[in-house]
Amino acid sequence: MRKRGRITALIILTAVIILGSGCSTSGKPQSEKMSLKFGLMPAVDSVPFLFAEKNGYFSELGLNVELQVFSNAQDRQSALQTNTIDGAVTDLIAVATNVDSGFDIKATTMTNGVFPVLMKEGSDKKQKIKVGMMEVSVTNFLIDEWLSDKYEIEKVFINEIPARLAAIESGELDMGLFPEPVASMGELDGLVKKIYEPEAGYCPDVAVFTGKAMNEKNKAILLFHQAYDKAVDELNKNPEQARDILIEKIPNVKPEIRDSIVLPEYTKASLPDTEYIQKVIDWTSATVKKQLKVTPEDLTERKYTENDTDQQS
Repeated sequence: MRKRGRITALIILTAVIILGSGCSTSGKPQSEKMSLKFGLMPAVDSVPFLFAEKNGYFSELGLNVELQVFSNAQDRQSALQTNTIDGAVTDLIAVATNVDSGFDIKATTMTNGVFPVLMKEGSDKKQKIKVGMMEVSVTNFLIDEWLSDKYEIEKVFINEIPARLAAIESGELDMGLFPEPVASMGELDGLVKKIYEPEAGYCPDVAVFTGKAMNEKNKAILLFHQAYDKAVDELNKNPEQARDILIEKIPNVKPEIRDSIVLPEYTKASLPDTEYIQKVIDWTSATVKKQLKVTPEDLTERKYTENDTDQQS
């Protein structure tokens, strides 16, 4: 009986040791997961992420990245706030309002969006124009930046892109701002597309990650940006690959517009200077009629764009 008791005790002790070792914090932390879920919009600044996925740049670095293309900004925002995704492409205006309201999120790099103005033929000859856009958005910000000194503008807030396009086509609106390649789809339907260059060379579009993701997946996010940079290098060598990705990966983009899509010059992971970010904060405060209690540093995390080996551990 004593021998049997000793055997039973030994079995129990062995089981405890095995279970305990499974929960050990030695070696790689359990919280550091090498997988990311990232949200995209159907726009040209999503191309480097899609290109990195297609060409295996994420997997080469040991990353499992799931990309999801959202059809509207509301669904993307909901996914971020519920931690359904770790990060997404959005814009600094949204980041400023999110952080001011207490949502833990930060921009980690700019992305290269293109936002042509679409109009009916001859609308640019008018002095007073009606322009369609979202209210607290990059479209409103860029309209002010590009057109406010040229026209007397009546702003019409229409969130849904198809409705905004239809309002221009019917003559209800004179102009509207749209992301590329949506703008080229409108051009295909007979609207005039006009390109304006971003002031200071910056587009307000950015990639963001939640505070939860940055706490738990720091190394994965660092490698994510390295794969992004590799994709940018390859795309700038052969920009035609970007057109192929857009036709292949973005829903409802017609092959007929392939050669008319306006592509940006893709840039490696970097963030705007604080002066530009402060400009965005000030504009957003004026638009929402509330002083946002945020600083440029509150909106950004620069460690993923710096060659700091301390960040790789």
